[in-house]
Amino acid sequence: MTTEPLKRVGVWLIGARGSVATTTVAGRAALAAGLHPPTGLVTAGPAFAGAGLPPLEQLVFGGHDTHPTPLPKRAEQLAEAGVLPHGLPSAVADELARADAEIRPGGPQPDDPRSDERLVEAFAADIAAFTAGHGLARTVVVHLASTEPTPAPGDARAPASALYAAAAIAAGASYVNFTPATGMHAEGLAARAAAAGLPHAGRDGKTGQTLLRAVLAPMFAQRELAVRAWSGSNLLGGGDGATLADPRAAAAKNAGKARALADNLGSEPEGETHIDHVPALGDWKTAWDHVAFDGFLGTRMVLQTIWQGCDSALAAPLVLDLARLVARAHETGMTGPVPGLGFFFKDPDTDPPGLAEQYRELLALADRLAGRS
Repeated sequence: MTTEPLKRVGVWLIGARGSVATTTVAGRAALAAGLHPPTGLVTAGPAFAGAGLPPLEQLVFGGHDTHPTPLPKRAEQLAEAGVLPHGLPSAVADELARADAEIRPGGPQPDDPRSDERLVEAFAADIAAFTAGHGLARTVVVHLASTEPTPAPGDARAPASALYAAAAIAAGASYVNFTPATGMHAEGLAARAAAAGLPHAGRDGKTGQTLLRAVLAPMFAQRELAVRAWSGSNLLGGGDGATLADPRAAAAKNAGKARALADNLGSEPEGETHIDHVPALGDWKTAWDHVAFDGFLGTRMVLQTIWQGCDSALAAPLVLDLARLVARAHETGMTGPVPGLGFFFKDPDTDPPGLAEQYRELLALADRLAGRS
């Protein structure tokens, strides 16, 4: 008796030499080789057994990036910073080198003379060649590039994330937006993806402060506690910290954080969230929240939280989860926003807003993919 060989699936990363992408590629290799347990990987749980998700060892990586540092070197830098375990870059050096060989120049560069249409054609050709060259069953494009500013009226060029989303559609690939960038929200793209029979998911991965808000905000609402103000602060370094020093980029990031509160509380409370770039923190971040609320008979109370974590280590397993889930959704013929994936995002395409409800929707998706419902 013979068994049908497993079909490999492509994961095309936009920002393929960044910290999150490097951690994703190195982490997948470590898990596939049994070097580390799948801590943080939601789809490793028993609820997803039998859902037909592509095995980790069947994922093939490539991508676009403008940065020249190769993945093996970037992984060494992350290990020196304590993001990756000591010795892991050398243990998975071959896998990192293979992925790096599949990275193509991204863009648009400031001096690129090509039109948006030509850039989309070039990006799509890269994705299609990767899929065909490796004999892949399908490819998922995952946007991990640095946060881009909110588009301004009259911008001469479409946002880079929208160009990549359009390229994914043209190449017949599904699309995941793990950033607050425009992506599939650009005019006409979602309809184009639906017409092409492609699923997509986004946007802005929920890894730290907003993850906690998605748990706490429903608590206040369900206990009828009146939130008077919710203020927050983020201290972070790395490339994303430098990018978010731009007020326009920070505004795009904070929009998703605010939505988690407004959707769960029924209105947006007073208070702001500030993002401060602290280069010395590198890939680590600290998030602080101060919640002022009223209890019975107007008694005034305060809740404060501190979240300290490593963005890359928090995000990478979710990237693997989303790639596996969206690839399987594509295989089963699902199109448009994939229901149940709001669990992973600050600004999800689908409701509900609370984390517990979102997890139930995710489990329902697992059942659907497994043919159990």
